[in-house]
Amino acid sequence: MQIGTLRVFCDVVDTRSFSEAARLNRVTQSAVSQRIRALERMFDRKLLDRTPRAIQPTAAGEKLYEAARAVLARYEELLEIMQEESFEPMGTVTIATIHSVGLHEIQHLIKELFRSHPKVTARLVYRRSDQIYDMVSKGDADLGLVAFPKERRELVQIPFTEDRLVVVVPPDHSFAKRDKIPLAHLDGINFVAFERDLPTRRAIDRLLREYGSQVNITMALDNVETLKRAVEIGIGISILPRASVRTEVAAGTLVEVEIADGVFTRPIAILLRRGRTLSKATEAVLQVFLQNDPKRLALAREATS
Repeated sequence: MQIGTLRVFCDVVDTRSFSEAARLNRVTQSAVSQRIRALERMFDRKLLDRTPRAIQPTAAGEKLYEAARAVLARYEELLEIMQEESFEPMGTVTIATIHSVGLHEIQHLIKELFRSHPKVTARLVYRRSDQIYDMVSKGDADLGLVAFPKERRELVQIPFTEDRLVVVVPPDHSFAKRDKIPLAHLDGINFVAFERDLPTRRAIDRLLREYGSQVNITMALDNVETLKRAVEIGIGISILPRASVRTEVAAGTLVEVEIADGVFTRPIAILLRRGRTLSKATEAVLQVFLQNDPKRLALAREATS
């Protein structure tokens, strides 16, 4: 059994997706399936329950996942020790991120990282915001990416980027022909929102209240991809980060309309655990993500030294 096989298995459990695990490990989906079957033959146990809607680990799969995560963590520690003997950064950096940022804000940076540091692997784990804070705090992720960051004593926040918020509608909607729209004009309209406990939802709710608009929430979702699909089929309009709808706007399946009341943005921050020494691989990721900005890099090094 190879380390790579354990990593593939853990990625399937984390992402609930064979295709996503294949992408993370730069192998085919067929290769992922073969490795999972090899593990099941080795342990003579079914490790994953596969249904049309989800992939879930069995009881035996949960035990293997916990043990495998511990093995991988020790392996990464060994790589960090060994890389101290080498000038070139190497190893895997676990990045916990919300879906909209992981899918739409950093993919070009991941490609840049691979070009500039081919021995560094960025492992993306998609989680809700509250889970990301916990993962970084516990050391289960090397860094996190969250929207509307909140203060936690054990974490340091490094400003990453800001997303402009726009009104998003299907192309046959009456708003689609407008360049801008006041938020007050959304009063009473059918609206697809993020789930109530998500930071972006809370921020948009405050914005709508401030401008006297009470929308009719027809659906609340925790994933920007499913939220966009709901808007596309006419369940309601929404307010979303512009970066997350570029593909659909270019394809003509969604239309973005600027907010007439001003420019409103969603701040994104990188989370690091305070006092945790940065590995060379994590430093390499930060250099790429922060575009070698000296002030932000100095803040990260100072807070984690």
